[in-house]
Amino acid sequence: MAVLGVLPYPNPFLRRQAQRVDTFDAALAAVVRDMEETMAARDGIGLAATQVGIDLRLLLLDPYALEGDAGRGKPNLVIINPEVVWESPEKQIGEEGCLSFPGVFIQVERPASVRIRARDVNGGTYEIRGEGLGARAILHEIDHLEGVVMIDHVSHLARRRALKKHERNQKALKSESKDADRERD
Repeated sequence: MAVLGVLPYPNPFLRRQAQRVDTFDAALAAVVRDMEETMAARDGIGLAATQVGIDLRLLLLDPYALEGDAGRGKPNLVIINPEVVWESPEKQIGEEGCLSFPGVFIQVERPASVRIRARDVNGGTYEIRGEGLGARAILHEIDHLEGVVMIDHVSHLARRRALKKHERNQKALKSESKDADRERD
């Protein structure tokens, strides 16, 4: 198992539409394990394959997003080839963050509830419903598979603010990395 690098925005790979998964084998299971390690290392509640440079319609979701504290410690949901089968007409506005925009949080409007159909790592089909944070997390990760990022859902002003903060955060990360390299030398 390996912790994969999360692509920061504006990496062009984040704008790709991911390819459908047709083969459910040991290689796919290995990708899932690596993504689980990556999500845990970054303390995320969701991760799309495109965020780690993998061109597959695959995402992981921490059960906490759907069940709150009751989901803690349960295995991550493996969601492959997700299809939204229903969205509530009711909307909600809530805070979203993203592993590709570390340290940036913005208010995004999304449906309050959603139901999706997907396949698991063995190819079995299932449906899940998400409400509140669960709906937000599912739709956020599916957006990644479509080449859409969270700043695409906000006003021009909110987008500019988020991008400025993201730029500052990326510069700080690069500076920290250079300092750590100097200490090792």
